[in-house]
Amino acid sequence: MDMQRYLLAVILSALLAPAQAERILIAAEDDWPPYSAKQSNSSEPEGFTPALVREIFARRDIAVDFITVPFSRCLHYAQTGHAVACFNVTITDANRNEFFWHPTPMFHEGLAIFALRGRFQPELNSRDLENHIVGITNAYTYPSEFMENPKIERAVAQSDANLLSMLLKRRVDFIIMNTLPGQLRILDEKLGTQIERVGMISLDGFWLSFSRAHPDGERLSKIFEEELVRLMASGRVAELELNMRMRLGLKIPQDAQVNH
Repeated sequence: MDMQRYLLAVILSALLAPAQAERILIAAEDDWPPYSAKQSNSSEPEGFTPALVREIFARRDIAVDFITVPFSRCLHYAQTGHAVACFNVTITDANRNEFFWHPTPMFHEGLAIFALRGRFQPELNSRDLENHIVGITNAYTYPSEFMENPKIERAVAQSDANLLSMLLKRRVDFIIMNTLPGQLRILDEKLGTQIERVGMISLDGFWLSFSRAHPDGERLSKIFEEELVRLMASGRVAELELNMRMRLGLKIPQDAQVNH
């Protein structure tokens, strides 16, 4: 009888105990502020994307751990299943079938052309880069039209910071960086008198690339999409973007609205 009571108590305890929250690992890039960058005093990433990702999964009681690494390793971790996803990634012909993609991008960011100030007349586009040497960052995702153009000579740097150095040393004619991260880096390094934006290649969406090698990749990509759409409809994503721009002291678009 005592054994029966003991077993009943164990079963009831298991049924009544709170379910342990699911915990997942996502790879975060370490050098792309204001969207994702490693903090100087911590291994945790800071920026718009980790804040958004945490909030989305918290809505499903899923805890997120981040591993903050260079972007090439971030992609590798997602490709091999070491992490369930990597951010921030654009979809190209080359990677379209490598990952599970949530249909809705988290945000859009311009892919801009930078040059030494006064050397070229704006506004340039991808075709204007033909017959020039153009600096790009290793493992970053660029539009297929740009990458497959045989008339554009591409020089690969290990980071956006190295791109700026290559441009200042005139080893390249142009460098390609996303607009806001590029402009912030130029301001931080006090290079505004030497380098300017001279054109735009594209306006791109950015996604989490969910791993096809991870057993939870497809399931979590669907969860992410469902909660991202809900947060966008509520105005919360726009609020996070607005807060990011305000922290940076950037001009707020007049049509920016946040719904609560």
